[in-house]
Parts: sequence; structure tokens; C-alpha cells
Amino acid sequence: MRKQFICLCFALWGIQTTVEAQKVKFGVLSDVHVPTMHDAKERLTAFVDSMKTAKPDFVVDLGDFGTPAPKYAYGFELWNSIPGPKYHVIGNHEMDGGFSLKQALEYRKMTSSYYSFEQKGFNFIVLDGNDKKSPDVKGYQEHLNPPQIAWLRDELAKAKGPIVIFSHQGLGKDGVDNAEEVRQILENHNVKAKKNKVIANFYGHIHYDRADNINGIWYVCINSMSYKWLGEEYGRVRYSEEVDKNFKWIKYTAPYRDPLFTVIEISKKGKITMSGKKSQWVGPSPKEVGFPQGNKDYDVPEIRPKVLKF
Repeated sequence: MRKQFICLCFALWGIQTTVEAQKVKFGVLSDVHVPTMHDAKERLTAFVDSMKTAKPDFVVDLGDFGTPAPKYAYGFELWNSIPGPKYHVIGNHEMDGGFSLKQALEYRKMTSSYYSFEQKGFNFIVLDGNDKKSPDVKGYQEHLNPPQIAWLRDELAKAKGPIVIFSHQGLGKDGVDNAEEVRQILENHNVKAKKNKVIANFYGHIHYDRADNINGIWYVCINSMSYKWLGEEYGRVRYSEEVDKNFKWIKYTAPYRDPLFTVIEISKKGKITMSGKKSQWVGPSPKEVGFPQGNKDYDVPEIRPKVLKF
């Protein structure tokens, strides 16, 4: 009888292990913009506390977190206090203030701006959308160069399980300037793939809450933790004269009262589940200050809960 009981326990444990291996759960934030926000510490603290409760398999920052300037070190210290694996994506503002990509990587203890990792039988690919088309081009870029694309092809071929791609600039309709080329690579891979199909691309950069399915792959924009960028034409003092003096860019944003972030669970049975978080505008909304409403479906102070099938 005892032997049968022990065998039953091992059998049940085996079933539980198999079930657990069918899912992966991760916490996501994007576009904190520590240098811009006077309350970035409070926003990040809320994320840290939430992750300690949610206990995801890992957390990922989708870029535009902060620069290596010493005065922003507190942001990285909070991030590093989260238990478990943590991953950064390099955004276009990581190199602001005269910092180089090399410095941004070294500060994060990263050896490359694009890399891959595996969790719970899922393969995750992290891309860097800041490549230059040519050495002499100036300003922020939204491009994947040939060496990175060749590396991506190799990673797709090597993957053993379902593939999820993280990037700062997306690969969808509002993505990098060669997004169509990249999507074709992903779609061609999926035609031949069996267990290692590309499921989704999660990205930030444009401060939207948006999800598009393009030819069987989800392209999901994770809204900024902090604000919607408006620009100088729509500048308003949102908090106080003192805050405005010390954080000169904040007046050109429409901040979210509460920090936005999400927990995502992906099941190999074909479902992506995203938790929601709703906030309000601090001060007048983009519409109230005359900001163009061409993307009003995406320009919202929230991350809406989603269930996406694949």
C-alpha cells in the first residue's frame, strides 16, 4: 500500500510538472523615463512590490528606462532588487546625455544589445532597434541592420520551443523602418516551424496600448509606465513650478497618475493573458490641449486586460 501511495505521489508530481511547463509568466514595464519623471522612484517601487506578490518567472524592461548618470542610480537599484531573472531591452533614450551604447550595456552588465534566453520551454529573443542604416546618419534610429538580422535568422532556427520577441521599437505596423522585411522572415519561419513558431512581439517606444495580429503573429505595444509624449506645442505645468523647474521635460507630457505595467502569462495551448491597469491623466488630457486624436484608440492612460489567441 505504501509503495502504491509513493508511486501515486510521483505520478501526480509528474503531471503537475508537465502542466507547469506549459505556461510561462513574466512581468513587463516599458518607458519609465527615469530622467523625465519626478516620481519615478515611487512608480518603480510600485512595480517592485507588485512583482514580489505576483512572483513571475522573470521580469523584462522594454527600454527607455534611464541613463548611467549617477543621479539615476536609484532606478537601477530598485530594478535589481526584484527577485529572480531580470532582462533589459535597450531603448533609444538609454544613450541620452552623451552616453554611449557601450556605457549603457556595461551599466546593465549586458554583453550585447541583442541576445536570447529560455524560460519554461519558451524561447525569448531580445532585439535592438537602434541600428544605423549608415555610419553617418544622425539622430534616433529605428532599424535592424544586416548583422542583427542574420543573427535573428540563426536564433529562430535554433529555437526548440515557442518564440517570443522583445524589442523597444516594434516590428508591427508602427515599428522599425524595415519591419516589413523582418515580419516576412518571421512569417517564413512559421510556415516551416512546428513547435518553435513565433507567437508575439512585445514592444514599447510609442506609449500606446495596442495589439495587432498580423498573419498569425501578435504585435503588442506595452504602454509607458509614466506618460504620453505631447511635445513643446502642448506644454503645460502639470504638477508644480518646482517640479517643472527640476524636471524640464515633464511639462511636454501628459502623465499618468498611476504607474502602468502588466503581468503576462503565455500558455502553449494557444493563449496570451495580460493583466490590466487603469489610471487617469494628470491635468488636462491630450484632447483637451488640442493634441491630434488620430490614434485615440491607443492613446489612453491604461493597459487594458487582454486575452489573445494564437
